[in-house]
Amino acid sequence: MALDGVFDAVSALTAHLPVPHEEAVRRAAAEQDEELDRVIADARARSPILRWAFDHGRYVTRTSTDREFLAEYARYSFKDGSAENITCPVLVCEATDDLYYSTSEESDPRKLYRHLTAPKTLLTFTEEEGADAHCHPGALRLAVARIFDWLDDTIRPA
Repeated sequence: MALDGVFDAVSALTAHLPVPHEEAVRRAAAEQDEELDRVIADARARSPILRWAFDHGRYVTRTSTDREFLAEYARYSFKDGSAENITCPVLVCEATDDLYYSTSEESDPRKLYRHLTAPKTLLTFTEEEGADAHCHPGALRLAVARIFDWLDDTIRPA
């Protein structure tokens, strides 16, 4: 289960930086990049969501700087073709108003879904359901019910 589906994790952060995605990822891996450090610091100062994401991300990945975390987070991606190697049934969930993964272009959950070759299901959660935020905190009972319905339909005892 991909709740919510993520194709390229770091894109949630680079989308908020005034540097192209690939350039930000490349520069994040450098030994030093004071300009990128300032860009990240400015973005953090403007966005409590980014501030939380970088702080929490450094904690989870045990990295010491925001740039180091950005480089580490860039490793969490299906861009290498590994999604096509998954063989088990996959449930991909998406929120229509995800704070992290924009739906203005193809959303990360839909990118993941498109790359899967195994049996797959896409569940979309909407504002009308109160479930349009990342991981559906406004409608957890609904989300869990739909996820368990998928499990019931997909994983049947032999």
